[in-house]
This record gives sequence, structure tokens and C-alpha cells, in this order.
Amino acid sequence: MAATTSKPHWDATGQPEKREDNGRKLILFTPRKLNIIWGNDSRYWRLPETGGPAELIQVSWLEVTGTHEGEKGKSYEVVFDVSMTPDAFGWNGCHVYVMAKVGKRGKYSWKRSSMENPKTGNFQIPTTETLKITVEENASDTKIYFGMYEVWSGKWKGGLKIHSAQLKEVA
Repeated sequence: MAATTSKPHWDATGQPEKREDNGRKLILFTPRKLNIIWGNDSRYWRLPETGGPAELIQVSWLEVTGTHEGEKGKSYEVVFDVSMTPDAFGWNGCHVYVMAKVGKRGKYSWKRSSMENPKTGNFQIPTTETLKITVEENASDTKIYFGMYEVWSGKWKGGLKIHSAQLKEVA
């Protein structure tokens, strides 16, 4: 997309892919199925036309989000599959947060991942503990809102590749 686009943010298109993984549902969000702040501006992000990761060129405000209608009584893990380019920058001292809530008025749960020593190869965020979110049986609004954020440091950062986000049904 051109840098002169009138709308700088990328809005998710289409529906995520639904799969079975060891008998449990897996909802897979490829980059174009996610909302990416500044994602429609080629100065900041490189989005693939088909397949492949979204590549962060540079931003000081990292916000990548998605939504999905959850099932009552089900729990889900929220993960982002990512990698770093060899010339990634600006991550030292940064923490990336994965956050999720159920319902528009729900309370966010979150996990923090240190990006102090960026990994090589593909890895998942959150890096240590998983973030689990439950849609209660009595929930009137079952929509799951989730995202990955680094908006607090004010640092410019780049070199992150987002391969997918996943909601994995858990017991």
C-alpha cells in the first residue's frame, strides 16, 4: 500500500481460519485478518498480499488486535507467532503485552513478555506463560477481544514479523 493512503490503519479483512488441533478448535488469524495500527502505511509496515508474515518496518506504537465470537463455557489461549529480522532494533528494555477480554465491557487479562534479548527464529508471545481467557456460561456478550501491544516505551522499534495470532481452545 502507498504511504499516501488516506487511512493509515489496516482493518481486518475476512474471517480467520478454523482448524482442529488434537481434537480442539484452533482459530488462526493471518496478518490480513488482524487490525494493525499504521498497517496500511508502507513507511511503517509491510503487509503481504497473500500468505507470509506482516513485517514491522518502524513504529513507536505497536498495536495489533483481533476479535472472535467465543463459545460459552470454553477457554482459549491467546498467542502470537512471531520472528525477528536480523536487523531488528529498538526492543531492548521493551515489554510486549498480550491482552484479552470477553465482551465489550469485559476486564482485560494480560501477560507481559520481555523483549530484552530478542530471540532468533520463530517464537510465541507471550514467551513464558500463556494467556488464558474464559467465556463464562452466563456471558451475554461472548466476543473475545485480544491484541499485542507495546505503546508505553515511546521507543521506535522495527524488525518484528507477525506470522499469525491464534486462539486455541483449552480444556
